[in-house]
Amino acid sequence: MKYFYSRSSLDKLYTCHLDLQTILLKLIEVVDVKIIWGWRGEELQNQFFEAGTSEKAWPSSLHNTLDKDNKPCSLAVDIAPYYPQAPHIRWNDHEGFIYVAGYFMGIAHMLDIKVRNGNDWDGDNNLHNQRFFDRGHFELRRQ
Repeated sequence: MKYFYSRSSLDKLYTCHLDLQTILLKLIEVVDVKIIWGWRGEELQNQFFEAGTSEKAWPSSLHNTLDKDNKPCSLAVDIAPYYPQAPHIRWNDHEGFIYVAGYFMGIAHMLDIKVRNGNDWDGDNNLHNQRFFDRGHFELRRQ
């Protein structure tokens, strides 16, 4: 089956750092996903922070980064498995998010791009020792 990004997902894709774009363009070749957020502005970031769905207020999130020309260049992306039948996004489908995360992390590894996922913030491969889950969140590691 051939998957593709919607216009909405593509708009968000192009607000991300080139390394994330590279991973996401490979990812859509093997699994159907929707890009929920790339770069986020101040108002939106603070809404997520106040709602408790982000642990960072503006401008501390990696979703808030800008390039040298002051253009959006998010070092983080939020994605979700996309299903052809409604509901298309199933937020409580933890297994689906982990399935997608496996592909994302595998592609990143093959491309030698260092990332981490909100299923395993500390990178110890133990998904049971997290205090805050953000299953569809991926970010470039700054190492």
